[in-house]
Amino acid sequence: MRTTTHPSHRSLPVPVARTGRSVRGLVLACVAAAAVLTGCSMEEASCGGGEYPVLTVGGTGSACVPNGEEPPEGYTRYPEGKVPEHVGDKWDTYWQTHTVDEDGKVVEVPQGG
Repeated sequence: MRTTTHPSHRSLPVPVARTGRSVRGLVLACVAAAAVLTGCSMEEASCGGGEYPVLTVGGTGSACVPNGEEPPEGYTRYPEGKVPEHVGDKWDTYWQTHTVDEDGKVVEVPQGG
C-alpha cells in the first residue's frame, strides 16, 4: 500500500514561517524608530491641530477653540506659560484644582468645585 501526503497537509519550511515574523518585527522597529526620530509623541494632545485650549471661568472645565477665534462666553484663555498641551501633563493636572476668576486672577478651586 502506498501513502501520499496531500499538498495541503505539508508543513511549511521553517524559513518561510520565520520570514513572516521577521517582517512584522522589522516593521514595528521602523515605526518606533520613526516616532523617536520625528519627535512624535504617544501622548494625547489637549486639542487637535488648528485649535487651542480654553478654560471655563470659575470652573475646571475646558474646551478647544479654532485658531483665530475668540473663546466663547464663559471661557477664557489659559494664562501665558500655563497652557496644557497633553492630557495628564503638568498644566493639565494643575488646572484640575485651579481656575481663573471673573477678574482674571488664578485661584484654587474649592473641594468638590
